Amino acid sequence: MSGQSLGLIETVGLTVAMEAADAAMKSANVELVGYELTKGGGLVTVKFAGEVGAMNAAVAAGVAAASRVGSVYAWKVIARTAAGIDGLIDSPETRGVSSRQAEIPAPEETPTAAEEKVETIPVVLLDASEPDEEKPPQPRTKKGKK
Repeated sequence: MSGQSLGLIETVGLTVAMEAADAAMKSANVELVGYELTKGGGLVTVKFAGEVGAMNAAVAAGVAAASRVGSVYAWKVIARTAAGIDGLIDSPETRGVSSRQAEIPAPEETPTAAEEKVETIPVVLLDASEPDEEKPPQPRTKKGKK
């Protein structure tokens, strides 16, 4: 990343950031480094790397497209980044595509419904006496008037 240009577009909301990234990537030959979610306020920063001329065109197109969808908070193009700021650009908080990511870790396996442990609820009889023999039902009789 050192020596290349860095383009940053900060938007309010992820949808606006996606629109900015899409327009920037389609308009010039730049690489998407990733995006960062801020700690509050709903701001999203999209980061690009590439040549200076391509970066200026990409950021301008991204800002224009994102402004039609929502709100753009800030944008910046830094020509020829210094070697010491690579850790800030490609940090653990960066989400999405990164040139340093060699492989994506496999997702953790979750147990299926058949493999899950089924808990049973014990049934307790409150009346412990033996049930009486079943008596046949008694016929109903009508009470007559006297």
